[in-house]
Amino acid sequence: MKITRLIFDLDSTLYAPTAGITAGFSDRTLSFVSDFFNISREEARAKRLRNLPNFSTTLEWLQSEGLTDVEGYLAYMHPESEANELEADANLRPLLASIGIPKSILTNSQLEHAERVLKKLNVADEFESICDIRDCNFRGKPYETAYRAALKKCGGTTDGTLFFDDQFKYVDGYAALGGVAVLVGTHNGTPLGTGASPELSAVSAPPLHPGRVLRMADIYALPALLKQIADL
Repeated sequence: MKITRLIFDLDSTLYAPTAGITAGFSDRTLSFVSDFFNISREEARAKRLRNLPNFSTTLEWLQSEGLTDVEGYLAYMHPESEANELEADANLRPLLASIGIPKSILTNSQLEHAERVLKKLNVADEFESICDIRDCNFRGKPYETAYRAALKKCGGTTDGTLFFDDQFKYVDGYAALGGVAVLVGTHNGTPLGTGASPELSAVSAPPLHPGRVLRMADIYALPALLKQIADL
């Protein structure tokens, strides 16, 4: 397989899911859901776990429940101070710089969040483009339009572009388009639920040109994986 582009998810893909920023995001999510429904944090956690598999994002789920202030939600989830929750990784930049393939980001968060994280990790200039939730008209992965928007922005095609993500339903979405996706790490969430909308449910249907889902332990397994794919 000839690889011409790499598209990466951002959070828990470029850095470990055990990072402090992940805990901060989870805490803010529970607080928001708790306040939105006027329930306890324990009830909020259980309610989100039941419903999230049937939606692309927590945002989409809350919109189905009546949330209208999308920008307010995004600002609350990703405050300017969030970068303080993430430790710099001195080894990430040399790793990415050693791989001479154009790289881009596809995130279900907003641009400001992506820019903060990439700046903190000191790898912002390693990525040619960022496709954020606004670019996707707030319909993020695993909607087909999200991947298409990212591919259009970076000039890639499913035939030559690898997609990396830490969540089952997001790699499944790219593979459903016939592309090769890579599931990163072991904190992978759940596949898309049976109660998803018909449009999202298409992610689980057999694609016209079946793709593949590979696995790698973390971002530092990238060079070995690329060599493996090149030998296919």
